[in-house]
Amino acid sequence: MLLTLFLGKHVTCHLTRLPSCSLPVPGQRWCHTLSLRNGQASCRSPRGGHHQSALGTWCQLSCDSGSQLVGPSAVQCLPSRRWSRLAYCRQIRCHVLPAIYYGTFSCSDGVFVDSRCDYTCNPGYEIEGDRSRTCLENGKWSGTEPSCGDHEPPKITCPRSRVKLAAPGQLSARVSWDPPIVKDTADTALVTLTGPESGSDFKEGIHVIRYKAYDQARNKAACKFIVRVEVRRCPALKPPLHGYLKCSSDGNNYGAVCEYFCEGGYERRGVATRVCQFSRSWAGVAPVCVMLEINTNVRTAAALLDQFYEKRRLLILSTPSTGDQYYKLQNIMLQVSGCGLDLRQVTVIELLGLPPREVGRIKDRHLDPHVIEGLRQAYRITRSYFSMVLLDRYGNDHERFITPTTPEELFSLIDAYMLDEEERERLEKHRDYCD
Repeated sequence: MLLTLFLGKHVTCHLTRLPSCSLPVPGQRWCHTLSLRNGQASCRSPRGGHHQSALGTWCQLSCDSGSQLVGPSAVQCLPSRRWSRLAYCRQIRCHVLPAIYYGTFSCSDGVFVDSRCDYTCNPGYEIEGDRSRTCLENGKWSGTEPSCGDHEPPKITCPRSRVKLAAPGQLSARVSWDPPIVKDTADTALVTLTGPESGSDFKEGIHVIRYKAYDQARNKAACKFIVRVEVRRCPALKPPLHGYLKCSSDGNNYGAVCEYFCEGGYERRGVATRVCQFSRSWAGVAPVCVMLEINTNVRTAAALLDQFYEKRRLLILSTPSTGDQYYKLQNIMLQVSGCGLDLRQVTVIELLGLPPREVGRIKDRHLDPHVIEGLRQAYRITRSYFSMVLLDRYGNDHERFITPTTPEELFSLIDAYMLDEEERERLEKHRDYCD
């Protein structure tokens, strides 16, 4: 066909001799030199390898790696001095990679083929997935899009441990501290407290305070410190012989006050109270309880009773004769129950016989006749028959008996109606003492 076209045009030009008519000269460059950017053209001319742009030349087009041919893969040089079609090599590009949270990436050649993009994460974060991606010849990136995960726990610093001394008379102390210092890659963290809050009262001893911090990825960090509350203490005081103690607070802590008391029939000699000092020692010297000295050498009943006021209870026994059967029986029972009477702080006063031989006595100590008469008149105690009058610690007539009573009945009455709660507790502790 081309040859026909060529020959036809040659004949026409030969016959017409037109000045505009030009014929191809053998070996002449007919089409412009074919060059393909980012590619190659492999041409074959009818006249041989040195005539690459001659009329009728065929060129096979191909692109370099990373480029894609747009247009025909082969073109021919036409009589119009043009190539049959246009074609070019377009560089293959991948899509722009999206930004990565908490990280970044850098690429060796942008979005072109073989460009490698390496991912890095911000401090405190780690790559999850592919660390790098490469732009492939199909225009897609290798691998999958990674992410930056927060795997680093927060950093938490607790306050220093501390020791607090309890104030005088206190067994606890209020302790305060600054909140812990928390740092995290995300700049925000949730802090939780395990234990008492700052500014709370802490009892004596060691207390462990724990804090926990969680970041947005639920990574956890923890710290702890110790709060120790000290209570300065003195050596425990021993109660005096025939006495007891009443102490404030915990009994032997700094600032505690202990008061000394003596049992019925005994009186205190020395200081009434002692205080536990900061030096861990007790102020003053311990008092003692000595036997109550009853002065029977008095002229009135009032002078005698004043010695027992708020200290002892009285059991006044009266009989017209020491030979009275009721008296003998009661006297035997009182002698047997003497220990129990002492525990209940009861003193027995006996009014025996009739004037002029009437005798009043406390154990073996005799009373003045005026005292005997004063007691009989004050409490209306008859001389005609056996009787007993039970007085409380304030001298009040509490109970009367006209027949002998057993120790059990007497003690039951005293325990139930005449002892306060504190006396009952002490009695319970020493109940076996008389056994």
